[in-house]
Amino acid sequence: MISIKWLGHSAFALDIDGHPVLIDPFLTGNPLAAENPATVPAELILLSHGHGDHVGDTVSIATRTGALVCTNFEIGNWLMQQGVDNVVQGNTGGTYYGTFCDIKWTIAFHSSSLPDGTYGGQPGGFIISAYGKKLYFAGDTALFGDMKLYGDEGLDVAFLPVGDLFTMGIEDSIKAIQLLRPRYVIPMHYNTFPPIVQDAVRWAAMVNRDTDAGPIVLDPGGVFKVD
Repeated sequence: MISIKWLGHSAFALDIDGHPVLIDPFLTGNPLAAENPATVPAELILLSHGHGDHVGDTVSIATRTGALVCTNFEIGNWLMQQGVDNVVQGNTGGTYYGTFCDIKWTIAFHSSSLPDGTYGGQPGGFIISAYGKKLYFAGDTALFGDMKLYGDEGLDVAFLPVGDLFTMGIEDSIKAIQLLRPRYVIPMHYNTFPPIVQDAVRWAAMVNRDTDAGPIVLDPGGVFKVD
């Protein structure tokens, strides 16, 4: 069983058969945050890129919980300099084969620098494979045609940014869904701050009209279980 809880912005908490996983845990400073970084559980943390609204509370959570952090080479080096010891460093196209899920790094078209301004390597996303399900977390990205190749893998859920300005917006997300062909799609990276406010009802109506995916619009703290 996999459950998905939206923590606001691009932060998610997954429960994969009892294993707690965090993605881009930006909680402190996130006005929509649905978890407390001092208490949120984590066994695995996935980081898509180095921007502060994605690295977020990774250092404090990983230090407190001992969670394994799965990220790219440059961010991994930076985390180790911050005292995080349990790190897996990968890169685009590679796969980490874990005990309860596999993590494949995917490309993303964005930028990446760490909170102190140092280079954060190439931004990316992930395909998470567990218990016969595949989840695609796009990270911060523009639309790109090779999303079709990720769709060829057979996706159960896609997490896509829709906020525009810094990432793709609603219209391009519809094109992305058409390429990815997931069973379900969850919007992210929107409504956190005024420049990325979007109408999720309009987005869901467009998904229903123009794609075969089921739109899953979560309130912060809302949970969706993958059947």
